[in-house]
Amino acid sequence: MKKTALISVSDKSGILEFARGLQKLNFTILSTGGTFSYFQKNKIEAQRVEDLTGFSEILDGRVKTLHPKIFGGILARNSKKDAAELKKFNIPKINLVCVNLYPFAETISKENVSEAEAIENIDIGGVSLLRAAAKNFERVVVVSQLEKYSEILASLKNGISKNERRVLAATAFAATQKYDCLISNFLGGKNFELPQFEFQKKLRYGENPHQEAFLFHEIGNQKNCLTNAKVLGGKELSFNNLMDADFAIRIPFDFVQPTAAIIKHANPCGVASGSRIEDALQAALDADKKSPFGGIIALNREVNKSCAEIISPLFMEVVIAPRFGKDALDILAKKKNLRLLAIGDFQNETDELDFKKIGGGVLVQKRDTRVVQENELKVVSKKPPTKQQLEDLIFAATVCKHAKSNAIVLVKNSATVGIGAGQTARVDAVEIAVAKAGTRASGSVLASDAFFPFPDGVEAAARAGVAAIIQPGGSIRDAESIRVADAANVAMVFSGVRGFKH
Repeated sequence: MKKTALISVSDKSGILEFARGLQKLNFTILSTGGTFSYFQKNKIEAQRVEDLTGFSEILDGRVKTLHPKIFGGILARNSKKDAAELKKFNIPKINLVCVNLYPFAETISKENVSEAEAIENIDIGGVSLLRAAAKNFERVVVVSQLEKYSEILASLKNGISKNERRVLAATAFAATQKYDCLISNFLGGKNFELPQFEFQKKLRYGENPHQEAFLFHEIGNQKNCLTNAKVLGGKELSFNNLMDADFAIRIPFDFVQPTAAIIKHANPCGVASGSRIEDALQAALDADKKSPFGGIIALNREVNKSCAEIISPLFMEVVIAPRFGKDALDILAKKKNLRLLAIGDFQNETDELDFKKIGGGVLVQKRDTRVVQENELKVVSKKPPTKQQLEDLIFAATVCKHAKSNAIVLVKNSATVGIGAGQTARVDAVEIAVAKAGTRASGSVLASDAFFPFPDGVEAAARAGVAAIIQPGGSIRDAESIRVADAANVAMVFSGVRGFKH
């Protein structure tokens, strides 16, 4: 028995082979203007939609398929009542609908695209066809992914199951949801609603092996970000790898100069800047000799041969950077389990949203991209910091906002020497940072992500030989902390900027 397939595609890739395959399976092809002309040109027999409806395309093609003879043929159920109505109005059943939509995403990604051009690339009929066919999946096969053509032909040949039709329907609804989200974000400027996400893949497991985990991609996000990064080597990325890699890459890109960050369990254990990226990498690794094992390296410059030679002897989980040089890839490719991610020219964007799931809801905030500037600092101690100390204080404060609260960071010559993070008492964070630094604490500078509630943290820093401190200020005991700094001949500046990270 002859069946009817309606085909209306913007992207014609693979459609000729798909149409020929349908014809071999006894389908009659029904198509719209551009697709019909393409079929004629390539000697594929097809019927025009307007020959069935008796109504030509109007409004420069804005209205082509929006007609009862089309949607009746798609939405009719397998019932005597529906069959009688189709017969009354001479409407053939449509058994398969194959549609891909106008290239709205590609249009709005063009530089200086006008609103008028974008609007003309909003598909109306195609979305309606997909939704109608997906609604009636018990009878109609809906095809929304061109990469599935051969798979669907094979299923049709063997007798496509109801469950397969259901999956195709879900895929079509996901496609129209994504499409509508792109349009709403474009017209609304992303300010009036949360972004939406589409399933990307299932992960091996979550933070622990007994937890299921999945990766979803933000619909319409085509920027240089983790989910769009190129995987150049290594085994499958885990939930923890993705969490830590996203955390890691944000640190070096807070700095203009070549900078490297080493991350372990969502905390920096070594961060350094240098005149060359390989120097920064070595200094970051030297900051903490024990913690980097099994960690993540993030760089804000291309991974070159020298960097690769430094990384090669180490056990690391991930290296993420804008690009990898060929010589570097040749070296690092020998490490079969090391994941290599090229993220392109990444930017810490000020309008990016940060999400934290809570029971029954989601907390949303703008991501903390604030970097303290020298002209914002207020010297509160008798002794002012030197020029080098000021540079190190700003470096320390920038790193400190990336460490879990309560956080303390010790820095010397644009490299961390000790980090204390995630503590319930600020003085404990100071003591951990000092212990990590050892003798390097002497002459270093210290950043605190929030004010000192008591002077004991300043006292511990002074005993270790810390030379200068940067903190937000704002405690009712600020005066006591300043007196301790002055008594120990330690410079202290207030930034007025808190950097909590939970």
